[in-house]
Amino acid sequence: MNSKVDAYLKAGCGRCEYHNTPKCKVHNWEHELAELRKILLECDLEEELKWRVPCYTNEGRNIVLLSAFKDYCSVSFPNGALLKDDKKLLEKPGENTQAARLIKFTSPSQVAERAGAVKAYVAESIALENAGKKFEFKTTSEPMPQELEARLAGDGRLRSAFEALTPGRQRGYILHFSSAKQSKTREARIEKCIPMILAGKGFHD
Repeated sequence: MNSKVDAYLKAGCGRCEYHNTPKCKVHNWEHELAELRKILLECDLEEELKWRVPCYTNEGRNIVLLSAFKDYCSVSFPNGALLKDDKKLLEKPGENTQAARLIKFTSPSQVAERAGAVKAYVAESIALENAGKKFEFKTTSEPMPQELEARLAGDGRLRSAFEALTPGRQRGYILHFSSAKQSKTREARIEKCIPMILAGKGFHD
């Protein structure tokens, strides 16, 4: 267990004025988040904090994120579009999302009922990563880097702000993020640009 995730579950991500207050969204889903955390830790994943939310990795590869929203909490898979989804639980986080998929939870009973399914999706996601399977982004536009897809899937406010940008501004950010060769560098660039995105500004503004 990661102490940074303990802090997240107590105070939130720190991206809004409700951080460390009773109004933070994590407090809407305290039981659900705690139980989902247990389920993910039982999958032998490494627990980290990325993009200010819990991220569970396997050999350094992002497998699943845990997030709290106003109306639900979720587990999201950066390469969820590659999963079979026999139980039809996966949803697209946003209209423009290509690879990422999430499962929403609104009650403790849903978490308990879907525990086996979540573990199965995690196992399949790990197998896909180990096999080197990658989602083929549409070539009609600039392909969105996986790190940005994952970040938007875990943050509804940021996703709404990014989708509200003009296509040109979106493309500017995507080109900037994608030009980095290493995943860690792409993640750092995304984190640095979040205030500008939330302010409705483009990378070159």
